[in-house]
Amino acid sequence: MSKITTELLLERAVPRSTRLRKIETLNLSKLQLKTGDLDPRLFSRLRHLQKLDLSDNLLDKFPNSLTLPDLRVLNCSNNKLEDVTALKQFPLLEELTYENNAHLTPNDDYKVMFLLQNLRLLNGKDITKLAKHVRSVNSRKLTSKVTAHWEKFFRDQLPEKHTAEQVKSIKKKFLKSVQTNVVHGPSSLSEFTRWRVKMIAEEFLARSLGLELNTDPETDEKADESEEESEEESTESPMEAAEEVDQVTVTPSKRKRSNSKPGSGNKRSKSQASTEEEAAEDVSAEPLHFLQCHSKGNSREDFKTQLWSCVFEPLLDSGARKDPIVSSSRTVATCGGESVCLIDCETGTVLKKYKVATEEFFSVAWTTLTMVISNSRKKSHNILAAAGRRGIVKLIHVAADFCYGEIKAHKKPIATVCFSPTQETHLFTASYDKRIALWDIGIPDCEYNFKASQLLVLEVLSIPLRIALVPTCPEQYLLAGCEDGCFAWNIKLDKEQKNRPSEATFQFPGEDGSLTTSHRVDGLAFLNDDVIVSKSSKPGCIYLWSWSRSFDTKGKGGQRTLSAVILAELEWSLTDLSYLTLSTCPAKDYVFCGDENGSVWMYNLSSYTAAWRSAKGKRSDKRIPPTQILQWPELQANGEQLAEVLINNVVSDPTFTYLVVLTSVNVTAIWKKS
Repeated sequence: MSKITTELLLERAVPRSTRLRKIETLNLSKLQLKTGDLDPRLFSRLRHLQKLDLSDNLLDKFPNSLTLPDLRVLNCSNNKLEDVTALKQFPLLEELTYENNAHLTPNDDYKVMFLLQNLRLLNGKDITKLAKHVRSVNSRKLTSKVTAHWEKFFRDQLPEKHTAEQVKSIKKKFLKSVQTNVVHGPSSLSEFTRWRVKMIAEEFLARSLGLELNTDPETDEKADESEEESEEESTESPMEAAEEVDQVTVTPSKRKRSNSKPGSGNKRSKSQASTEEEAAEDVSAEPLHFLQCHSKGNSREDFKTQLWSCVFEPLLDSGARKDPIVSSSRTVATCGGESVCLIDCETGTVLKKYKVATEEFFSVAWTTLTMVISNSRKKSHNILAAAGRRGIVKLIHVAADFCYGEIKAHKKPIATVCFSPTQETHLFTASYDKRIALWDIGIPDCEYNFKASQLLVLEVLSIPLRIALVPTCPEQYLLAGCEDGCFAWNIKLDKEQKNRPSEATFQFPGEDGSLTTSHRVDGLAFLNDDVIVSKSSKPGCIYLWSWSRSFDTKGKGGQRTLSAVILAELEWSLTDLSYLTLSTCPAKDYVFCGDENGSVWMYNLSSYTAAWRSAKGKRSDKRIPPTQILQWPELQANGEQLAEVLINNVVSDPTFTYLVVLTSVNVTAIWKKS
């Protein structure tokens, strides 16, 4: 019988607690604990645990499924630990102590520095700079050596048309050879080097040789996935833990590399043509993972669920997240079908999964709330809002694995949601009922009680598809791309009028060249404080236009029809398919948009933005071609190639390190910038 019980955990909490989910600090030292005493089911209830002391026990390893999503400080000194790799399950860990474990060596120090991206202190020493070197410089050099070893000794051994048995054989030989022959750093770290070389080599082979759908053999069937209804009050409905997610990884069987910049009709001109070798050298992003994690009923045969929205988790201003090395979150929330997933872009791990069997999720958005946690202490937490076909907004405290409430916002489906960048509790919901509502979602107390209220209703003439707050005045103006036009509203809350019509309707050139206000706008985003990117009436064209030159904020109120001041047009696919939306990366001056063939069109506009900022900046005469097109790789599912892949959405993290691509075939593709 395990030595650890609920009563013991409550008693050893600091201070003592009456509920497991309230415990933030726990002292389990000097209890003669063995690995088998750490019951994952019991520990999974410690949702808020941040500090854990397991020193002076008899642990020889950590179980792989201790669900402690908020753990920041861990002390496991004076045990019998033989391996540290299981610690990767605590990605937020900032301080780790494991002194006086006789079997651990400096090789293990380097392993945890690589595995734990937020780690600052190891055995009381600041390892920030060294860890950065281990994760970047060391990895880059080893990757170069592994690649060179393959090219020199193994590439020519594999026939162009090869069997699965031949792949298996050469993989075995290569892994053995590369671990023996690739040497780097001092001999005292040879074990760590072999460990990283094997990891890098396996990733290299997965990309280069290609495999069919690879199902994690350790994946278990889900526990109870039924949704507990909750409404503006605390009702527990935990998200699924990562190890419970039925995740299928897709890897390419053969990858097409193409970086051509198409001219009219998608034909390359002589000046744009390049050889395969040149194209390969010019690749700026490589595919990391292909995930099938939104399947209905967890079916591995589901290649029909549409994926719609994704957004990267914001960084919290606390602890290791202040470290400039941790420049951007690598966790992304995705939605489609009945589920919302949280994915680690680097590892491809599905960290969390939240399901509502009767829902189809269309949109997700993050905000950071400062919540009172205990003893009147305040702490920042990221909250995820998810909405879709039922017209209901789900509010999820991700670190606590807890959907703490819902807002019945509309009677018809919600197309998109977004939070105000200046008012963290203000949420906009755009619905098929032809209304955009502004809500104050409130701040939940320590028992997750909260009160939501509606502040504004913006009246729309057609269904709103995309919304964007104006960066220079996010509390005053909102733009919406709709089924029948592009509109702007004054959203300032000092006005008495709660229900408001639009203040401006924008005109754009139609297919015949004349100006029109009647056109579907299914893509809308700001590239910077002034430049708007929108996809609308003309097939094969994305417009860039100026907010300040199109809309006079000092003008009189009332409804106005205004001509959008076009700065440039981006060359894009000639498809007439709708709802293939676009996104921007303002920090890097990039625009992204997928097409009907599974390709991602990327535009680096840094050479244009300075001219556009000038009041006398003229419109670019010619359409701007894409800087690069990422082609969809040939993926196989059940022995057959996935066909007719539409790219519904493409989003990069703020620093353009990762690119997340959502498709019409239930596949999330993650690319990483080289």
